[in-house]
Order: sequence, then structure tokens, then C-alpha cells
Amino acid sequence: MSSVEIEVGGRQVSLSNLDKVLYPSGFTKAQVIDYMARIAPVAIPHLTGRALTFRRYPDGTDTAGFFEKRCPGHRPEWVDVALGPGDRKGGIHYCRIDEVASMVWAANMAAIEIHAPMALADDLATPRALVFDFDPGAPAAIAECCEVALAVRHVLDSVGLRGWCKTSGSKGLQMYVPLNTAGAGHEGAADFALAVGQVLERQLPGRVTTVMAKAQRPGKVFVDWSQNAFHKTTIAPYSLRARPEPTVSTPVGWDEVEAAAARSLDLRFTSDDVLERVDRHGDLFAEVLTVEQVLPTPGA
Repeated sequence: MSSVEIEVGGRQVSLSNLDKVLYPSGFTKAQVIDYMARIAPVAIPHLTGRALTFRRYPDGTDTAGFFEKRCPGHRPEWVDVALGPGDRKGGIHYCRIDEVASMVWAANMAAIEIHAPMALADDLATPRALVFDFDPGAPAAIAECCEVALAVRHVLDSVGLRGWCKTSGSKGLQMYVPLNTAGAGHEGAADFALAVGQVLERQLPGRVTTVMAKAQRPGKVFVDWSQNAFHKTTIAPYSLRARPEPTVSTPVGWDEVEAAAARSLDLRFTSDDVLERVDRHGDLFAEVLTVEQVLPTPGA
């Protein structure tokens, strides 16, 4: 097994099997590492201080892969951990990615997907954002998700809230509503997301569902409000996805959402696309980390 030592931000990182193909399209482990290192400046602010879950694909994205919550014991001493939601044995120490070297180390483990909670590890009870996860049931697709996102934006406008969208990197779309205040809890966020979804069920009959049963989803967009639960994670902004090609969960502007809804455009971006977009636009998701908003009081 060939390996090489490189220096990243003053850290020594060991890399191995760089020529190994991890995507059916031919994308190699070296290319995964290169992407994660180059995207790190905009990705890490959305990861830092959080208890992260990896989905690893050491044998490539055409395999099942596996989720890894507990940070490996063989990690370098400079990879920080965070205590997060646990199992029957108690809390779990998750990996943190607070610097580029940690990102490169994770990439070398074929941690293709990085899933992040809404809360920071030092305040697990307080989500920093509310998330709407729009999951299309075929033949519905990303265009229908964009239509629903626009309808959600209209509801949010009516209560003075703003949201930012990103692709899931797979087939759906997600909208984050930043909170960044002390008042929000996971249950309140989930209840609000469900209430908005139920409004859309009435406004867009036959096109939207908040019911989790998959039998209810064909041809509809499932508004997954449950992603706001305490123990849930969502694919992180700028994370790769385990698809045939190296697609990415990509922040998009409302103009792109509107165009996709109107013309059935496919909002699909690969790692190269995303690096070019960031060079052009910077981090379209940056305000999610800073904008402070308060959810309306029930019954108000």
C-alpha cells in the first residue's frame, strides 16, 4: 500500500492509495482529497465546532459504504472531537473538522459525505438553523422541489423570515432558515417546519406531503420536517455525495431556484463546477452562519 506524507497547515498528514478510483466516473481518491482541500476555506465555517458524522466509501461510491459517528481511535492527536448525541452506552465523541488538515485526513479515509447537525457541540439543545429538506418522489424531481421552496419562501416572507437554499447533491433541495439566537429549540423548529409543510399541503394539493410513509410520496415533494430533531444530521454544505459522479451539496441563489422551477433546469453541480462557482461568487451560504432570526410564537 503506497503512502505519502504531506504538510497541511503545519500538520503532517499521511495519504494512501491516491490512484484508487472512488467514483464509477473515474474520479480518484487523489481528486477527492484535492477537492476537499480546495473547498475547505468556505466549507469549514459550516463544519467547525460541530459533532460530525462521516459516510465512508473506502471501496468506492458504487458500494453501500458505512456511517461512522464515533471518531476513530487511530485519528491524529490534532483531530479534535466533540461529545454529541449518543447510544445506550452514553455520549459519543464525534470527529470535528476545524482546520484544513482535518478535512484532508477525513478525505484520505474516503469520508465522501460529511453530515452535520444544526446545533454546535457546545450547545446541543439550540439549533443554529432550521432546515426544510425537500425530497422528490418520482416522477417529481428537482424542479418540483424548487417550486415548493418558492412556496415556502412566500410563507416565510409573511412572518418576516428568510431562507437560503442548497442542492442535496443527490436528487433533492434543502432550505436553511438561520436562527443563531438562544431562543430556539429542536422541537420548536420541527413543529414550525411541519406547520409550514402542512400549509403547503393545503395550498398545493397532490403535490406536497409531510407524511413519512413512502407510499404517500410518488409524484409529490416530501417536506421532511423531522430533520430538525435533536439527533438528526443533514448533508453539509459543499460535501461530496456518493453518486456515480462527484456531485456536491451546492448553495444556490434564489434566481437559480426560480429558473429551475420555471424551466425544469437540473440543478446539478460536480466538484469542478462548485470550485468555479466559489471562485466567482464566494460562499452563497455565508449568511446562514450570521443572520439572527426568531421563529414566531405559536398562536401569535
